[in-house]
Amino acid sequence: MRKSQPIMPKASRPNEIWTYDFVFDRDAAGRRLKLLTVMDEFTREGLAIRVGRSFKARQVKEVLREIGAKRGYPEFLRSDNGSEFIAGMIKEFLVENNIKAAYIEPGSPWQNGKGESFNGKFRDECLRMEIFGNWREAEVVAEQWRKFYNGERPHSSLGYQTPDEFKCDWEMQQRLSKSETIKKLAMPMAQGLGS
Repeated sequence: MRKSQPIMPKASRPNEIWTYDFVFDRDAAGRRLKLLTVMDEFTREGLAIRVGRSFKARQVKEVLREIGAKRGYPEFLRSDNGSEFIAGMIKEFLVENNIKAAYIEPGSPWQNGKGESFNGKFRDECLRMEIFGNWREAEVVAEQWRKFYNGERPHSSLGYQTPDEFKCDWEMQQRLSKSETIKKLAMPMAQGLGS
């Protein structure tokens, strides 16, 4: 009998599901670089890229806290089962901030398709194009690429808009929809007052 697959949530609005993962590279001297990427699955915004030689759960938590302070926390946080993501400190942080973990099955990167796509573009468009002298240089270049990705690079999956444009348009549509709903609700009341 096959084991049932976990239900994987799908994002239907900004800031509902973030995904985070690690990408690896080397600097010019051959020293390892470990890059933490965080993205919003609905808008495809790159929320953060942090670079170091290694990452502990405490450092991952601080990056999540920094992003959450700016935009609030997501309902779900998708990741693989890497030690930094399943550490007790991270699990406590998720509970404290009402975030549900959405762990993908081991060996199933397709369950994190949007995160894998983001990381692939990051590798192809940034990491493979650069030779970094050290991790600090890598972090500066990665941040420049993240800003380009969010604000200048159109995405076919977003109707050839940038993530920033897509988010702005979505928020405008939500405001217009809310305004139309209020008008529709107010009309019968106004008609009732006029009779």
